Amino acid sequence: MRFSPDPQSLAAAVELAIATRSALLGRAAHAVAVKNLSPGPLPAFLSSHFVNMYSKLDLPSAAAAVLSLDPDPSVVTWTALISGASQNGRPLSALAHFAAMLRSSVRPNDFTFPSAFKAAASARMPLAGRQIHTTAFKCGFLGDAFVACGALDMYYKTGLCVDARRLFGEMPQRSVVAWNAVMTNAVQDGRPVEAIDAFVKLRLDGGVPNTISLCAFLNACAGVSYSSLGAQLHAFVIQSGFLDDVSVGNGFIDFYGKCHMVFEAQKLFDEMRIRNDVSWCSLIVVYAQNYAEEEAFRVYLGARREGILPTDFIVSSVLTTCAGLSGLDLGRSLHAVAVYSCIAGNIFVGSALVDMYGKCGSIREAEQAFEELQQPNLISWNALIGGYAQLGDAHMALSVFDDMIRCGQVAPNYITFVNVISACGRGGFTKEGLYLFEAMKERFGIEPRTEHYACVVDLLGRAGMEERAYEFIKTMPVTPSIPMWGALLGSCKIHGKTELGRIAAQKLFEIDPQDSGNHVLLSNMFASAGRWTEATEVRKEMKDVGIKKDPGCSWITWKNVVHVFQAKDTTHEMNTEIQATLRRLTKEMQAAGYTPDTQYVLYDLEEEEKETEVLQHSEKLALAFGIISIPPSLPIRITKNLRVCGDCHQYIKFISGIVDREIVVRDNNRFHYFKDYQCSCGDYW
Repeated sequence: MRFSPDPQSLAAAVELAIATRSALLGRAAHAVAVKNLSPGPLPAFLSSHFVNMYSKLDLPSAAAAVLSLDPDPSVVTWTALISGASQNGRPLSALAHFAAMLRSSVRPNDFTFPSAFKAAASARMPLAGRQIHTTAFKCGFLGDAFVACGALDMYYKTGLCVDARRLFGEMPQRSVVAWNAVMTNAVQDGRPVEAIDAFVKLRLDGGVPNTISLCAFLNACAGVSYSSLGAQLHAFVIQSGFLDDVSVGNGFIDFYGKCHMVFEAQKLFDEMRIRNDVSWCSLIVVYAQNYAEEEAFRVYLGARREGILPTDFIVSSVLTTCAGLSGLDLGRSLHAVAVYSCIAGNIFVGSALVDMYGKCGSIREAEQAFEELQQPNLISWNALIGGYAQLGDAHMALSVFDDMIRCGQVAPNYITFVNVISACGRGGFTKEGLYLFEAMKERFGIEPRTEHYACVVDLLGRAGMEERAYEFIKTMPVTPSIPMWGALLGSCKIHGKTELGRIAAQKLFEIDPQDSGNHVLLSNMFASAGRWTEATEVRKEMKDVGIKKDPGCSWITWKNVVHVFQAKDTTHEMNTEIQATLRRLTKEMQAAGYTPDTQYVLYDLEEEEKETEVLQHSEKLALAFGIISIPPSLPIRITKNLRVCGDCHQYIKFISGIVDREIVVRDNNRFHYFKDYQCSCGDYW
């Protein structure tokens, strides 16, 4: 492309380079300017244009070089340098340039201060922010609405809420921008009620909310599940004509999804006259949040048919649904889409891939996805630790946790400790798990939440310390939750502590009397202990009050068809082959020393009948189908809606060695990876 050496034409070329994000075009214009306007410095306005261009294109060295060649850089030039550094995530550079400008005796203007405040906020440097505020006061700019709002936002983002409220109270005229700063920061800091109060006061003061105000209010309502208040805003938005604003429409979809109002979210989406990729992504998230993963995937396919390109947010959201479905093949397909779309290296997509592979039980692929991230964030680390927790690999979970701490780039949060303590519980690392629970507050300053207390109860219960777990529950500063009593009841069943198990079950019945799982677990506990009368009484009580048990089932996917099996199921089209395979494998296993563990039969039967009963469990039927249908080079992946029983666990261990296959079983609690007569859980689950 040929350029005119005319300064005005060069300035136009620079603006085009900024608009098209073309560094090549900008450098070419710069070369023409140097060639045709030398010797001597470039005109001041053209120098400012080049600094602005290089700054916005995130070429800081080039921007600084142009400024250094200007004998008398103006405030516009300095502001372009500061603004570019701040906008491109280099707050410390922006603050350094601001200080250099002051040393050069150049007076900041009303555009300089907001950029400087933004840099101080991004760097979490309240002292620097206060110094900039003082400078703005001395220069007489605090009366400027945008400068004051920049200071207000800086105070909130650096944790100086008292200073922010004082500044807000001293504002002679509060613009909607100031109100928005109050609301958005309140939402981000987890103070939704404060954001709602600010919106109400904005309206009482006669202020007119804009798109940012409405979205902040919706986020706040969703944060405290104020569904009726959000619905009232919907009526106001219709009256005010804001509903055609796509951002507001997207905000309502998100709000309804978080309030579990899926029908309303879908209805609003269908009525939107203008949609963008965020609209589709929001609806995908609505279904994913409300455990309708198949519908979420349907929405994704609809978006693709409408010509929506796979963005990082859309792909990462759909990957989350694959994790919920344990849909490894779907996840791999989306991984291919991400690679083809050149977004696989994006931190959101990369973290979602780690999470998806971990939750689908493919820890090797999760590790590979993690290793391909240039700079893993907290979500990435948590996802990898969570993947090891799913497998019960406490050793690797602790190793990754230690690596995260040593790297010093991210600090653990409450989710990190849920994952790592859970891994310790599932892997039998009781001492380490208890240490981490104590260190969480003492070393890392994280207050334990209900989830952490539940992890400790599970940790102690799995280790056979049910009485200690019960004492722990009684002394906790939080109200015992369903997962806590459920973990205690489950461990009592495993270790035969029937009396304590009855107490845990009674607590569960008080909290959620209609949950069939708790009644079944209590009945099974009595049956395992040979207390058939009490087991029958529990079952009879369930029948009397109308509680129905969901049938246990296992399923396996092959060639895009889901094959579902229930215990003693004879309806499958390949039942003859399945039964023949089971008989053959059972003979080989018995020759290798396997005997059925009949304690997992939950009916009072003769011993021979019990052995027949356990050999017809749903996961064994699914396994036989997998051995027949799936090539030996591929792992057999089975999913079960209940906890795998001890006999099936032992059975599959034997099978993995006899047929030399990799077998992955996902029950309702975790993954089991079987190979060479061993399981990843180490028989501790």
